[in-house]
Amino acid sequence: MPANDHPIGVFDSGYGGLTVLKEFVALLPEYDFIYLGDNARTPYGTRSFDVVYEYTLEAVTRLFDEGCHLVVLACNTASAKALRTIQQRDLPRIAPHKRVLGVIRPSVEEVAEMTKNGHVGVVATSGTVASESYPIELEKWSGGRVKQTTQEACPMWVPIVESNVMDTDGANFFVQSNLCSLFKKDPLIDSLILGCTHYPLLIDSIRKYVPSEGVRIIEQGKIVARKLQEYLQRHPEIDENCTKTSGRKFLTTEDVCFFEARAEQFLGYPIQAEKIEL
Repeated sequence: MPANDHPIGVFDSGYGGLTVLKEFVALLPEYDFIYLGDNARTPYGTRSFDVVYEYTLEAVTRLFDEGCHLVVLACNTASAKALRTIQQRDLPRIAPHKRVLGVIRPSVEEVAEMTKNGHVGVVATSGTVASESYPIELEKWSGGRVKQTTQEACPMWVPIVESNVMDTDGANFFVQSNLCSLFKKDPLIDSLILGCTHYPLLIDSIRKYVPSEGVRIIEQGKIVARKLQEYLQRHPEIDENCTKTSGRKFLTTEDVCFFEARAEQFLGYPIQAEKIEL
C-alpha cells in the first residue's frame, strides 16, 4: 500500500476481527483497509482495564502512523475497556481530526430494534462482561425497549477458536454449558448478542445449543459493516480522508507464517502479512 494512502484501520487482539474485516471488504470493496492483530499478546479478555487500554492505545497509534484517519476496534474487550478513554482523553491530544470507533454500540442499536419482549442475552469474554458495557449501553440507547440484559462470560470460547478446535466434543461441551447457564438465568431471552468477534466461528454449535429456534442471534460483522457505511455517509469529512484503491495490508505481532495460515481460515483466501512490534 503506497505511503500516501489512508486506509481504514481495523484492530483486534487476535483473529476475531477478521470476521469484521471480511464484512467491511464485502460491503465497501473500494476502500483501503489495514488490519492489525496483536496476536502475541492475545487474549485481552482476562486482562485488566489498564493493560487493555495501554495495548489498545499502542495499536491505535501504530495505525495512525500507517496513515489511518479512521480506526475501528473490531474487538469487544478493547471497545469495552479502552474506547471511551481513547475517544475522550487521547484523541483531542494526539489526533483531534481522527476517529476511533468500536463494535458495541452498533450491536446495541441493532438488538434494541430486534427484540420483541425486551429480554436480551450477551455471551462475551470475562473482560467484556465485567465491564458491564452491554447492559449500560442497552439501557442508554434502547429507548426503554430492553427490559433485562443477562450476561454470560465464556472464557474458553476464544481459546477454542484461536486453537482451531471448533468442531470437537470439547468445544461443544463449553458452548452448551455456557448457553445452558445463560438461559437458565433468563429463559425469556429472545435476542442473543455474540459479544466477541471470534464467536461467529462457533455459530454452528451456538445454534445447536440455543434452546429455542425463535431466539435471534446477533453476529457483529454485517451489523458493524453497515453502521460503518452509514457513518462514512454521515461524515464526508472523514470519508474523503479514506483512500479507495481496494488496498489490503495485514500486520501482526506474532509469527507471520502462523498468522497467514490462520487468517486464511477466517477470510477464505490467502494473505501476506508483516510482523511488527508495539
